[in-house]
Amino acid sequence: MFHVNMLSCLLLLFLYYRIPLYAGVLITITDTFVFLFLDKYGLRKLEAFFASLIIVMAFTFGYEYVAAAPDQGQVMKGLFVPSCGDCGEQVILQAVGVIGAIIMPHNIYLHSALVKSRDVERSKKEAVKEANKYYFIEASIALLISFIINLFVVSVFAEGLHDKTNAQVHNKCVEHNLNMYIDVFPNNDTLVENVDLYRGGVFLGCQYGAAALYIWAVGILASGQSSTMTGTYAGQFAMEGFLNLKWSRWRRIVLTRSIAICPTILIAIFSGIDDLTGMNNLLNVLMSLQLPFALIPILTFTSSKPLMDSFKNSLLSIIACSLLAVSVIGINIYFVAVFLPTLPQHWAMYIFEAILLLVYFAFIFYLVAFFVQLLGWKFPPSIQRFFNGPLTSSSPDQTESNESAALLSSSM
Repeated sequence: MFHVNMLSCLLLLFLYYRIPLYAGVLITITDTFVFLFLDKYGLRKLEAFFASLIIVMAFTFGYEYVAAAPDQGQVMKGLFVPSCGDCGEQVILQAVGVIGAIIMPHNIYLHSALVKSRDVERSKKEAVKEANKYYFIEASIALLISFIINLFVVSVFAEGLHDKTNAQVHNKCVEHNLNMYIDVFPNNDTLVENVDLYRGGVFLGCQYGAAALYIWAVGILASGQSSTMTGTYAGQFAMEGFLNLKWSRWRRIVLTRSIAICPTILIAIFSGIDDLTGMNNLLNVLMSLQLPFALIPILTFTSSKPLMDSFKNSLLSIIACSLLAVSVIGINIYFVAVFLPTLPQHWAMYIFEAILLLVYFAFIFYLVAFFVQLLGWKFPPSIQRFFNGPLTSSSPDQTESNESAALLSSSM
């Protein structure tokens, strides 16, 4: 397991102090003790710390946006009329990775579970309805801030790197006396590509000065630490819900840190910063591929009358969310079709890929089939028995017996 926040810490140490990667991996262990310390003071203190990290990200990435000064008309056009002319395989990889980096599967579980910590009178429908309103406002504000931050980042690199050659960036590095980074972009006329977190930070420093480089590093650090917090909490809720394991947060942090450090330090010793940041891109793509396993179940649960009672999704919500889920799955299928030819061409790889794809799409098909039969689609009895359960029951007794579950889940 590899964590984005570990990569962010490594980048900060590498960009600032040129500390060897393996040493940076060991230093990042200290964030474990930071979270152990904050955990003693309760959830609210951690939420405040999380908010401070978001503020740091907003200011640092906002600074980069102001420094780059992209054409605001083009930014608005890209928001409402997206396009990607002549996109190659690497561009598609990054585009799918952006989806995985922004819409992280575990965060969908996290948003559903965090509201359980709120003190709400779930036996009263009016109280649940009011709570849902405020949760909606809270989530909307969080998503708006996240959207603005991501808009800053994407716009900065779109403005700075579009049609830029390696030689142009190389000369900018020389111009700003960033000689330690001039080898990152070779002095040739090839268009800049494969820009990851590290190369992106170097580009900012070469294009807008050393201050932009260091501010980028601080922003990436804040982003990584906030990712650690969400991952830790999502892991706890998954362990409680799926495995019925109730571990304290410090144990979860120690476990996840231990799992992450071992493979990362091996890569840091035997590879370079490019391999390390390249892995981050692939992991973002992997998270995008996992999105259907979070989107479809939560759409199924929230559309279930026995479970949600009067709080179930409206027809309009079901249609809109279904279209979004289909879009994500379609993007994933397209990515797989483009990415597979880049893998080693060997019969053993073909068999391995075929098995993975079969299992992947079979599971998606099962989730979709469960969802559509919940909406009223009838399967033959020999198939229907695989989908029988509390969510598919619509009898009055079953609905009444699940009323408390509906109220509890309505805030999710």
